[in-house]
Amino acid sequence: MTASSAPASNRAAASPAGAGPRSAQVPLCYVVDEEPSVRHFLSLVLHGWGIDTVEFPDGASLRPAMAQRVPDLIFLNISTESADAIESVVSLGKGGFAGAVQLMSNRGTAVLEHVRAVGLQHKLNMLPVLKKPFETDAIVKIINRLNLGTQPVLASRLDLDEALANKWIEFWYQPKIDLRKRQLVGAEAYARARHPVSGVVLPAAFMAGASTASLVALSELALANVLKAGLAFSRLGINMPLTVNIPVDALVKLPVEDIVRTHRTQTDKWAGLVIDVPAAQIVADLALTCNLARKLGRDNVCLAIDDFGQAHSSVAKLSELPFCEIKINRALVADCGSNKAHAPLCKSVIDLAHRFGRKAVAMGIEKAADVTALVSMGCDYGQGFLLGQPMPEARFLSLLRQRVGTRGRNPAPGAAPIPETRRA
Repeated sequence: MTASSAPASNRAAASPAGAGPRSAQVPLCYVVDEEPSVRHFLSLVLHGWGIDTVEFPDGASLRPAMAQRVPDLIFLNISTESADAIESVVSLGKGGFAGAVQLMSNRGTAVLEHVRAVGLQHKLNMLPVLKKPFETDAIVKIINRLNLGTQPVLASRLDLDEALANKWIEFWYQPKIDLRKRQLVGAEAYARARHPVSGVVLPAAFMAGASTASLVALSELALANVLKAGLAFSRLGINMPLTVNIPVDALVKLPVEDIVRTHRTQTDKWAGLVIDVPAAQIVADLALTCNLARKLGRDNVCLAIDDFGQAHSSVAKLSELPFCEIKINRALVADCGSNKAHAPLCKSVIDLAHRFGRKAVAMGIEKAADVTALVSMGCDYGQGFLLGQPMPEARFLSLLRQRVGTRGRNPAPGAAPIPETRRA
């Protein structure tokens, strides 16, 4: 975001300045940095942990906003001229800000500690300084230290039929990033169950042992919700393909074409839908999957080969399948920047996708070194903890709305940085 004025937030009005952190259910964080990429990266991570954000390019736009809303945490960058950060810290101290302040910069430690000392003199809760470049884990440690974030839990067991009957199922969205352009190119939906006692529950707790009929019902719900989410994104002027995971057994039983035609946006700009199908299921019945892919293709729905690893003997046959993406197994992606065994395997999958004229998507990216390696290998897209966690649809929309609102245009549809590979 490049606007100099404070952008609109998706939160209700908070307490006035000086009142300290709010007791509202959803925490709020202000992110102050002149680099849009850094702001967007922090917002992605924070949103994934259930924390709302408002972004500011500098302290001059932050300070007036404190009179209207009081956040729980402020990420405050110290730029080349540290005067702006010092002025903000002094202003926060005079206003009696009771939240936490996290300084960050690529400047020398002495400068950082000086600004931190000013904050301490003004009785602010100054966290240990954060040196750029930093990794996602550093942000997570801050969230945990302040006990701000909420993460889905893995309950001992939850019955899928019960979750469906009680309407506990919801869908969270994880950004899909163009690794070379560092732009948002799509999003993938993941099911969550919001249990009244356990809270938000991960799929492993309610998917294991589920009947085929239950999985078909879940798949139908997923299709309808993802298509409706596409409508919400399109109202922001953002048209990007969304991805949903559906097993072959469910695809065969569902009237996918009818569901798509009923719920999709009825404009020529519809970017289409991607359905992830596990590689093992594709290879098990290639003729069936090919037939499904061709039939769905008429409605701008394409199949992606999910969880593609190293042990598929029928790779040559995949050329017969009209798929759009190969998604590289996260076990191969992990440490591909340093693991001499993983790197060539990733490269071979990427080359295979390109040989078929398709896109390669790396799953489970957690380290910047792996991003650098994947880009050098020619990988097209990526998903993972580093680039953005799955987050509730409303939170994902609020992040997009901030970008569109402050830029006044389609963010194309957005920029997602890898801060470890850049220098402020």
